Amino acid sequence: MKDMVNRFVTRLSEVELEGVFNPYRDKCPSSDLSDAPEIRKRNLDLAIRAAVELNVRTLWVARDLGYRGGRRTGLALTDETHLHSFSKCLGGVEVQRSTFGPIVKERTASVIWRMVHRVGEPIFFWNAFPFHPHESGKPMTNRCHTAGERRLTGWALQDLLEILAPQRIFTIGGDAKKCLASLEIGATAFRHPSYGGQSQFIREVEEAYKLDSAENKTPDMADKQLQLI
Repeated sequence: MKDMVNRFVTRLSEVELEGVFNPYRDKCPSSDLSDAPEIRKRNLDLAIRAAVELNVRTLWVARDLGYRGGRRTGLALTDETHLHSFSKCLGGVEVQRSTFGPIVKERTASVIWRMVHRVGEPIFFWNAFPFHPHESGKPMTNRCHTAGERRLTGWALQDLLEILAPQRIFTIGGDAKKCLASLEIGATAFRHPSYGGQSQFIREVEEAYKLDSAENKTPDMADKQLQLI
């Protein structure tokens, strides 16, 4: 297993695509520490090993990394604000920050982690496309990865499934569901919590994990059509 994880992370770090930031290879000149790619590689390596040791049963898969979250941390659905939460979710794995300056928060990650805290069991997080695709010449933007980019990196999700062997896979949003379907991977879809989808996302997670919905009935949880990143 040790060799499998090492090969997986190493192979990810070797991918270079135009218009794509690979957090395990590339370094952002405006925010990254000098050894940022190595820090993110180590974070991912330790996280996968922790998930194997904990026998994680479920995998949550989003579409691709965002510039305020996974681009900076190298961890899917996790911004710098929630690195400690990520650590606790996987039994105290020692993940580190790879950037300097103010901590950057991602709204989608905040909603996701609010529910992860309620689930109360280890979950591993990934993306159909494991890197950050951005608009040409605009690195701090988000775009959907192309079908061609997904074909070139489809091996990553397949290899991760072989390593983790999760019992259930949930996708975050319809785009992620379609991406997995194109790779012939079955999954249950949660509504993405952006653009008014918070309440539905929360209900679906509650149903999937048999949570008490009474915990959710607070004024700030009403849909506000947030433009989540």
